Amino acid sequence: MFVPTAVTEQLAAVGEHEPRVLIVGAGVAGLTLARSLRAKGLHPVLVERAEQRQDSGYMLGLMPFVDPVLSELDLERHYLDQSVAVRHYRLCSATGAALRNYSVDAALGEFGHYRGIERGRLLELLATGGAPVAFRTAPHAVEPTGGTVRVDLTEDGTEFRAEFDAVIAADGVHSTTRDLVLDAERVHTHDTAWGGWVTWADPDEWPDTYQETWGPGCFVGLYPVPGRIGVFVGGPRADTTRGPAAFDRLVRDRLRNIDPRSSRALTELANTTESHYWSLSDVRCDSWTTGRFALLGDAAAGFLPTAGVGAAMAIESAGALARRLARADRSTVPRALRDYERAQRPRVESAQRNSRQLAALMFRRGRLSSRGRDFATALVGVNTALGPIRKLLAQRDRDQAAPIS
Repeated sequence: MFVPTAVTEQLAAVGEHEPRVLIVGAGVAGLTLARSLRAKGLHPVLVERAEQRQDSGYMLGLMPFVDPVLSELDLERHYLDQSVAVRHYRLCSATGAALRNYSVDAALGEFGHYRGIERGRLLELLATGGAPVAFRTAPHAVEPTGGTVRVDLTEDGTEFRAEFDAVIAADGVHSTTRDLVLDAERVHTHDTAWGGWVTWADPDEWPDTYQETWGPGCFVGLYPVPGRIGVFVGGPRADTTRGPAAFDRLVRDRLRNIDPRSSRALTELANTTESHYWSLSDVRCDSWTTGRFALLGDAAAGFLPTAGVGAAMAIESAGALARRLARADRSTVPRALRDYERAQRPRVESAQRNSRQLAALMFRRGRLSSRGRDFATALVGVNTALGPIRKLLAQRDRDQAAPIS
């Protein structure tokens, strides 16, 4: 669980000679980094702009990139208990009819687990045993001094200053901490012009099967987690901005064959008052580190959800950064951060490119182009489809612990 803890109290726990590490953002990336550092004997300071809340968030599909990190944190059994196995992937065509069924086990099983989990459950898992965090706290100025970083923070309405040896921005794709250090022209947004809604549906008889329908100007995705199914229904923003009920009718009109599973999800979206709109764009930065400052997770590279790999790469990156910071002293922190960027940035940007390429394949508006895409996709085997991901999994950081068995 989260343990509300003031910044001054967290700083008091830092050892005399250990690096003082400020982590901004208590999401998946920041919380993983904080727990990993604590497991290695360090005492990072974790702050979060938002208030403490119980929020399940949305569904996540975590590929085997996370296994070594969770194993190192002794969380693997809890992780398997709180998630469901993703063993199959069903792709439906531009008409809504089944196009191809893939075995995820066949493609990824040799590397570890592919699991479906709620974001809220994952955060609870990472906070097992207590995670000190200062809520309603964020930096509003960052000043490098050479040997340290002077940070002006606002904590629950009170402003104060503290010094750190490293500042890690893990506060999401719209990171305000990143804005304090990187000029706007060094942060690049890739916009698909699509968007859609995330909601929940009741569980069904396929708890281990992800299903997606790539329709003309529409997309329906079903992603099970324990006890329910995460639903994403999307399309061009010009259409989706009409609202869930109107877009439900549009999707049904565009798809000639809607299977019962997708139909139930569309009905749930049309009738629910609990849905969240997601504008499908991502972010890439010219650099991740400068001096004693580093970006992590979505603040470094925000992902489109198309490849289902963003959260997993954030966890992997947090583990990689923790290993390097744990070996550093106060004077060698900048070198550790540079080494983290050298190791992780190419991997993360490769996965991000894959998500963009999939988006270009998935997000088609016309029936003719959608049918051509379907014909080509039907010929692709699972190892080819997941080839870029398999390559990244085969080239994981040599410093990592063994995967979950």
